[in-house]
Amino acid sequence: MSNTLTVSELGWSEALPVPATMTAMLFRRFGPPDVLERATVDTPRPGPGEVLVQVAAVGIGRLLDLTARAGNHPYAKIEPPHILGADHAGTVAALGEGVDSVQVGDRVAVLPGVACGTCAYCAEGREEVCDSLTVIGTHRPGAYAQYCAVPAGNVHKVPDGISAAMAASLALLGAVAANQMTQAGLRPGHWVLVQGASSALGSTTAAYAQHLGAKIISTSRSAEKRAAMAAAGADLVLDTNAPDFVERVREATGGRGVDIAVDNLGDPAVWDATIDSLTRGGTVVTSGAFLGGQVKIDMRRVYSDCHRIIGVRTGSPAAVTQLWTQVENGFRAVVDRAFPIARAADAHRYMEDDNSLGRVALTLRAEDWDT
Repeated sequence: MSNTLTVSELGWSEALPVPATMTAMLFRRFGPPDVLERATVDTPRPGPGEVLVQVAAVGIGRLLDLTARAGNHPYAKIEPPHILGADHAGTVAALGEGVDSVQVGDRVAVLPGVACGTCAYCAEGREEVCDSLTVIGTHRPGAYAQYCAVPAGNVHKVPDGISAAMAASLALLGAVAANQMTQAGLRPGHWVLVQGASSALGSTTAAYAQHLGAKIISTSRSAEKRAAMAAAGADLVLDTNAPDFVERVREATGGRGVDIAVDNLGDPAVWDATIDSLTRGGTVVTSGAFLGGQVKIDMRRVYSDCHRIIGVRTGSPAAVTQLWTQVENGFRAVVDRAFPIARAADAHRYMEDDNSLGRVALTLRAEDWDT
C-alpha cells in the first residue's frame, strides 16, 4: 500500500466549471467573530493578466483578518460588506486575457500583496516597497470564498505532495520569512533570535532560518508554548520577560550575542532586550508591531556597534522563488490547525484566545461549507 496521499486527501479539488454565483463567508458590519456569515455573491471574473483561483485553503492573519473584521485595521479603510482572506491556495479555474504562465487545473499558492508594477521600486525588483501596494482580502475581495480573482504574477505553482492548508500557510509567511533572512544576510551557523516565535510569522521565520542552517533562540511568554517550541527543535527557548534573558542569550552565543534578531512585536521592553542581545555588526529585522510600535533607539549605540535595523513589509517575487525552492528542499511552515470555512467564527475566536502556535487556516472543500 502506498503512503502517498492523493490530491483529494491533501485538500485540493479538481477545477470545476465556474458558476455565475458562489458561496462566500463575509461580514456586513464590524464586530466580534459572529459577524461572519455565509452569503451568495457573484463569482468574480478574471480580468486581463489575472487568474481565477478555486480556493482550497486560506490562512488567517491577526492584522489582515481579526483586526480588519473588528473594524480596527490601522492601515486601510474597509467598507462592509467585505470578504476577507489574503494568503491562499487553490486550483486555477479560469484564465484572463494574456495569461500563459499557468494553466487551468494547476495547483497554486497566492501572495496577497499586489504591486503596481510601474513605480521606481517595482522597476528595481522591490515590489514590497511599491508606492501603491494593495492587499487581497483588504483592498479587494478576498479568499473566504469559493473563488478569488488574482493577478497571474501573484501565483506560484505548488509542488506535488503539499497539502492545501500547508500551501496557504506558506504563501505569505514563507515569503516574508525568506525576505527577512535575505535582507538580514543570514548565513549557516548564525544565531537568530525570534521574539514571539509562537506566532504564525514568528514560527515560520524560526523554522525557515533553522532550515537554512541557523541556530535558533525562540521566545514566548507562555510556558506551554515554550515547551512546544523546545520539542520542535529550537536550540534555546526563553521567556521573553525573564530578568536574566540577555544573560542567557549571551551565554548561549559564547558572549557574542545573536547575529540576527527578529522582533515583530514593537513592545518597548522586548525591544530593549532585543538590542541588548545583538552582537556587534548584528541586524534587527521587523515585519510588524503587534504589541505597540513606539520604541527607543540609542543612535550612538547603533553606529558604534554597527547595528542595522531593517523593516520588511511583506514578501517579494524574489523571496517567493527562494521560498518555494526551499519547499522543494523540505522546508515546511508550522501549521497549528485547520478549520472548515463553516467554522470561520470559531477559528477567529480560537486565535483571539491566543491558543495557536503557528498558522491557523481555513479549508474550503465543498463539504467544508456545511460542517
